[in-house]
Amino acid sequence: MEFGKCLCGAIEYSFDRSKVISAHHCHCKDCQRATGSGKATIIIMSKKYFAVNQDPKFFEVQGEQGNHVVRGFCPNCGSGMFSYLKEHPNMVFVKAGTLNDSSWLKIDSNFFTDSSCDWNRPVEGVKNHNANPGLTSNLMMAIKSLIK
Repeated sequence: MEFGKCLCGAIEYSFDRSKVISAHHCHCKDCQRATGSGKATIIIMSKKYFAVNQDPKFFEVQGEQGNHVVRGFCPNCGSGMFSYLKEHPNMVFVKAGTLNDSSWLKIDSNFFTDSSCDWNRPVEGVKNHNANPGLTSNLMMAIKSLIK
């Protein structure tokens, strides 16, 4: 099991690492604003394999490509914990910075590389997507979530 928590420790979560579908750096402007940095590093998995000790506070925005992104954060310390797309509520995007131990994490690709900042360029050696990987990738992600 993998574990994570917010900065103040009020919200804790866990999941089985073998159920992780993929991990990515997202450089979209919304993720930059939400994290206060050049990107968000997200771990994608089926929500059925993700357990949290209490519900965070949620904030919803419409993303650049029309999806509704729902971000969960601790109401006490403000730490961004995880998010999901309203259009794909069975998937969860865990913020890698909240993991207790992230040494095992391997990044599969960079999203929204056209929005990346010069001071925080995409990681080389992994696949780059100028925007969201799109419908094909989202379908594959949904299929993987059913298999795992």
